[in-house]
Amino acid sequence: MLHDKYVPVAIDHETGDIYRDPSTGFATRNAYTDGGEMLVKIPHESVFQGYWNAPEATAKKYAYDVFQKGDLYYRSGDALRRDDDGKWYFMDRLGDTFRWKSENVSTAEVATVLGRFPGVTEANVYGVLIPKHDGRAGCAALLVENPESFDFAGLLRHARAQLPKYAVPVFVRVVAESAKIHNNKQNKVELRVEGVDPEKVGTRTKDRILWCAPGESGYFDFGKGEWESLETGQVTL
Repeated sequence: MLHDKYVPVAIDHETGDIYRDPSTGFATRNAYTDGGEMLVKIPHESVFQGYWNAPEATAKKYAYDVFQKGDLYYRSGDALRRDDDGKWYFMDRLGDTFRWKSENVSTAEVATVLGRFPGVTEANVYGVLIPKHDGRAGCAALLVENPESFDFAGLLRHARAQLPKYAVPVFVRVVAESAKIHNNKQNKVELRVEGVDPEKVGTRTKDRILWCAPGESGYFDFGKGEWESLETGQVTL
């Protein structure tokens, strides 16, 4: 009954916008079982009350000419899917998903898996830009109980057993404090901008960056020398 009212669409994960067919300009509808950003068809803009005193933010919630000229949809900003039994699953908040090895990585899925490992208090997952590589490599900012005795090799084994190969974080950033903002949501923006470039990781001098280099079975310290090996192309992830 609501097949044409609640519609999952494909997303361009590089821009975070709705993917538009280059020839038609229209969006691509995904199957409910595959999921995508959930759009809600609305008759006119007044259906959504909007954000108080923020017209630009309000305007971003509308999608025009999605499947045909003149139609109007409300952008939920949430990626959802529904299985054949009718159960709905939250996949990710739009903008959190990143692309690596030509695959879309769900930060929520990775964070959930890492959060189950003993000693992990909080896992904040995001993608970071790496020299000479397309997409973003996975990085997990972890708040752990005992950083000095934490089992990083065990964490990697756990991640490899529970996640697809492309979703296993390449980098780990051990943080000294939680990265939550005023509304108790995790703040990925600052961490994503800094990435793992030693010259940019400056907001939290006590943080420790580790990585899993090709062929390694654990996470080891990552610094200027390791970054230069990526810049020069000596190491390919």
